[in-house]
Amino acid sequence: MPNEIPDQVLDLMASRFRMLADATRLAILRLLIKEGEKNVSEVVIATGRNQANISKHLKQLAEAGLVARRKEGLQVFYRLSDPIVEQLCRLVCDSIYKEMHDEVEQRRQWLTDQVAVNHNNHDAPLEGPVAGS
Repeated sequence: MPNEIPDQVLDLMASRFRMLADATRLAILRLLIKEGEKNVSEVVIATGRNQANISKHLKQLAEAGLVARRKEGLQVFYRLSDPIVEQLCRLVCDSIYKEMHDEVEQRRQWLTDQVAVNHNNHDAPLEGPVAGS
């Protein structure tokens, strides 16, 4: 990222991130990343959401330049148009998975410590770790 980002670019970045801040749009992007080009009906079926909702989100994604659309007869097909979206999604997922793994390891260590303390002192109460610490 450049050292100094102009305000106009910050506004564009914020707009792009807003497009990624919705679970339905992320579900659509996940589908297009995994399976490639799909028509609206296929997206509706695969995501389990209603057609009006999917159409609205596909329109927003297309207007933002994240997906491209192609019309074939009466059907409209959508595909991922910006490969950075897939990379960004993978980076965020990897970060979340790492945090989850670290949390599990922290809790595992706490349990190991509690078992050792309890083994040495049968009267010691079990007190859980504070979430997020």
